[in-house]
Amino acid sequence: MAAYDQTLARVETYFDKTATKTWEALTSDAPVSKIRETVRAGRDRMRDLMLSRLPEDLTGQRVLDAGCGAGQMTVELAARGAQVVAIDISPSLVEIARKRLSRHHRHLVDFQSGDMLDPALGTFDHVLAMDSLIYYSAPDIAKALAKLEQRVGGTTVFTVAPRTPALMAMWYAGKLFPRSDRSPVMIPHSHARLAEAAQAGGVRRLLRPVDQITSGFYISQAMELRA
Repeated sequence: MAAYDQTLARVETYFDKTATKTWEALTSDAPVSKIRETVRAGRDRMRDLMLSRLPEDLTGQRVLDAGCGAGQMTVELAARGAQVVAIDISPSLVEIARKRLSRHHRHLVDFQSGDMLDPALGTFDHVLAMDSLIYYSAPDIAKALAKLEQRVGGTTVFTVAPRTPALMAMWYAGKLFPRSDRSPVMIPHSHARLAEAAQAGGVRRLLRPVDQITSGFYISQAMELRA
């Protein structure tokens, strides 16, 4: 997966070196710009949507928070009793997530930095990957899902950038963030093409759209593979 590895390297450089402070602020209660306020609100709504696809009680279940970032999803999963493997390509963000987790839940979370597809992470009951695959091509997403599918007994929920007129306009304009800390370029996808790529890539489960969240400059589509 040479293309996947190249994109992974760009994402790591951005989140671990270029924009750590930006994402630390975005995922906190700190004041941010109006543009980032819409992103923050959209991410909060998307996180709630993704969590709604899993059982309320996750006691004893092993869940992969793939691309945990600053740990907001991790906190919610641990509060439901899940045994969480929280992994992110950015060691800096993982350290922020570790510091934010309450002492009460620390025994439930295994923080790691690295590739969320690493088979050494083991098997899981569920996987949540919020905005972790938005920079990848459809074939690369399909390969990632096929690898995860082999190790997930239940539901995998992830997000993609939907191919909508509004997002495409922002994508071409390149104005999602100021130039000084702009993220790697997202790749918009339609459900039909992504489903076709998944099937061609060996994904056995049916890929279903869940819902789309639009909040100003945040536009994201939740998808799921359910056993």
